[in-house]
Amino acid sequence: MTQGTSSGPARRSVLGAAVLGTAAAGVVAGAGAAHAAEAGSARGGRPARRGLPVPAVIAHRGASGYRPEHTLGAYQFALDMGADVIEQDLVPTRDGHLVCRHENDITGTTDVADHPEFAGRRTTKSVDGVSLTGWFTEDFTLAELKTLRATERIPGTRQENTLYDGRWAVPTFEEVLRWADREGRRRGRPVWLHVETKHPTYFRDIGLGLEEPLAGLLRRYGRDRRDSPVFLQSFEPTSMRRMARLVSSPRVVLLSGPASRPWDFVRSGDPRTVADLVRPEGLAWIASFAQGIGPTLDLVVPRDASGRLTEPTSLVRDAHARDLLVHPYTLRNENSFLPADFRRGTDPNAYGDVFGAYRVYFATGIDGIFTDNPDTGLLAAADHRA
Repeated sequence: MTQGTSSGPARRSVLGAAVLGTAAAGVVAGAGAAHAAEAGSARGGRPARRGLPVPAVIAHRGASGYRPEHTLGAYQFALDMGADVIEQDLVPTRDGHLVCRHENDITGTTDVADHPEFAGRRTTKSVDGVSLTGWFTEDFTLAELKTLRATERIPGTRQENTLYDGRWAVPTFEEVLRWADREGRRRGRPVWLHVETKHPTYFRDIGLGLEEPLAGLLRRYGRDRRDSPVFLQSFEPTSMRRMARLVSSPRVVLLSGPASRPWDFVRSGDPRTVADLVRPEGLAWIASFAQGIGPTLDLVVPRDASGRLTEPTSLVRDAHARDLLVHPYTLRNENSFLPADFRRGTDPNAYGDVFGAYRVYFATGIDGIFTDNPDTGLLAAADHRA
């Protein structure tokens, strides 16, 4: 049985519930603002983010569970669902423009392989110590990149999303900022963004540093202040330290598996691992230049050898004690992405009991969560606040 026939009804029922409940999203937002203020007061005076509910639902690369990721279509759909924050990942073109792609390797997220004029651009590179073969944004001018069309990254899992292959181009971050401003004026409230610098050390080494052009765009569009409706984020702490010298926008340090080391640490010889950074002294260091952390969900509630959830760690409590927001990543609806406790049936692409998983994670006191399925996250957040 194909993915479309096995998981399609479940997808439509969850999506339909949220879209039909869009009016409730306004109630959620209003109740959430009050909840946010209460949460800020309860946690040693840590200020709640103005206008954001707690927990906030962050659309991971847009509504990427339903549209090809990092397209204006995915961003718009997430916003229309009621997502509290929309995420962008930034990589540069050869001529220095910032574009929205999860990776600079665009082999699997565009139709570049179908363009014979770019066949000679296929190459092998080492990015953060990993050898990759494909096509890379830094080898294209913006004009060339705009001749490509976005495609679904995991078509085997999300066959329905391939319906939209070719519909949208790769957006620049400036286009997203203009879109957010238009939508904010239309809706009468700001559109929050969560913006990641991807592989910043790699790009700085090849003369395409991300932070300075990003800061310039933030200043141009009035998102460079402490109270601006934007979070900046990176897996490389030094990128956020650099951003702290350029703009006052809130900053988040992303944290991968405990044994991993940020690439900037590897390059500089810093021996610390993520396990060191999630200890109280590591969190205090992060709090010296950032306002939040974005840990993998397994750092919040680890899984055992069978993939089932165990007891929550002290990370959320320890981070809040240092006035750090906690925005973990990424909860998705499909069985293949869920903890084993919440998988249902044998089809890895079918939806599992994602609401059960949300209950566990929300109970830890996180301030927000990244999800590919904003509609599901919004319903779960409303349940949590009820």
